Amino acid sequence: MFDKLLIANRGEIALRVLRACRELGVRTVVVHSSADADSLPVRLADETVRIGPAASRQSYLNAAAIVEAARQTGAQAVHPGYGFLSEDADFAEICAENGLTFVGPPPQVMAALADKSTARALMSRAGLPLPPGSVRTLPTAAEALEVAAEVGYPVIVKAAAGGGGRGMTVVRSATELPRAYARTRAAAQVAFGDDRVYVERYLADARHVEVQVLCDNHGNGIHLGTRDCSVQRRHQKLIEEAPAPALRPATLDTLAETALRGALSVGFTGAGTVEFLVDEAERCHFLEINCRIQVEHPVTELVTGIDLVHEQLHVAAGTPLRWRQEDVRLRGVAVECRVNVEDPDRDFAPAPGRLDRFRPPGGPFTRVDTHGHVGYLVSPHYDSLLAKVAVWAPDRDGALDRLDRALGEFEVAGPGVRTTIPFARRVLRDAAFRAGRHTTALVDRLLTPPAAGAPPAVDAPPVAAVVPAAEPAPVPDIRADADPAGRTPVTAVPAAGPNAWRNP
Repeated sequence: MFDKLLIANRGEIALRVLRACRELGVRTVVVHSSADADSLPVRLADETVRIGPAASRQSYLNAAAIVEAARQTGAQAVHPGYGFLSEDADFAEICAENGLTFVGPPPQVMAALADKSTARALMSRAGLPLPPGSVRTLPTAAEALEVAAEVGYPVIVKAAAGGGGRGMTVVRSATELPRAYARTRAAAQVAFGDDRVYVERYLADARHVEVQVLCDNHGNGIHLGTRDCSVQRRHQKLIEEAPAPALRPATLDTLAETALRGALSVGFTGAGTVEFLVDEAERCHFLEINCRIQVEHPVTELVTGIDLVHEQLHVAAGTPLRWRQEDVRLRGVAVECRVNVEDPDRDFAPAPGRLDRFRPPGGPFTRVDTHGHVGYLVSPHYDSLLAKVAVWAPDRDGALDRLDRALGEFEVAGPGVRTTIPFARRVLRDAAFRAGRHTTALVDRLLTPPAAGAPPAVDAPPVAAVVPAAEPAPVPDIRADADPAGRTPVTAVPAAGPNAWRNP
């Protein structure tokens, strides 16, 4: 294990990593901007380094300053958390060139998976089902129109370099597509420096389900079950739960097994998430692989008892996985709510300010991850996430009731400060959500006023999409240990008993 680790992030995830390091006897260095000089992670760190002003491009996205801070303090490793530089392959490469261990997959794996088009081709080669659409990027609007005509509308135009809910445009007719195609390419160039896009069928009312995987540097891997992240606004998750509810056991098995196969096929290491859309017929469509710890990782920890940040650090230090697949047992149900400093009554506009009152909930089986405290000034410069409230119960109804109770106890107040707690409680009481019949259309339905005289709305059944046959695109082998002839060895994963990992 490392003696000293630098945490290249802020807020609740910096605090989460710091606590894991302290439990493992690892000293911590926290880098910070001028706006975060008095933050809780900075107060608790063994050492701190100011790396720039409030603007993230001059601080938390300043790779040179972060690496120099690690060198000056003698840190051996860098944990990027999520967001900022967590999936930046160039930053991981710079760390390696300076003798620093980056807590995450190898740079070449990150680079391939960050490119959505390359990732789709790699996963197609590994046998993962894709949403109907183009495997490669489309250089002209005419080609985009051809693909859209083949798979049927609505379609979604996606930036190959996109992520975090950005770089996507839904198109509902051929007349809209040329303009949407041009607009998405222009936006992608500005946001990511890469204007390549592809087109796929838009599954309007599908479920968003992901699988947590852990892989080491020795070719071993396990999955830790599923999470449902369908409660989203503009592709940003609001409520997550584990395991994914109301899916057949065979579907859960398929999701977990294919996710792990895909991750191992590209030499993934560390903690990652393989994301899928699941339609009404429970057909699974690969979306992407996230190469970092997820915001919603606490729900997986609550149902498995496995500390994901501990495992990230052990893997990064070269330790073989400490868990086998048959060791993974899901118990009960966990649900997490993100508490953002936003005003739901003003289209979720940011509502930062000083916290004059801040009292997180407590009680049995209730976990709150937060960097907030009385007197804390929520900065307008960064993401609006203030806290995550996660609860566990033996069954889903109990977990939802416990989360509603916990959110009702949460006191957050200050001049101009508003949070998403009232809207989250509205979701928890929605009939479709309580029944596990919700889809990614839920939030839009709740935010759309019903027409006069219309009956109460329910989630509409998703459109069934037919995946057209397509030859997987040729892709390079990105594993560091790839055979020169192109063969990719993968260590077999010990087989577990039937459905041993699933919650009964």
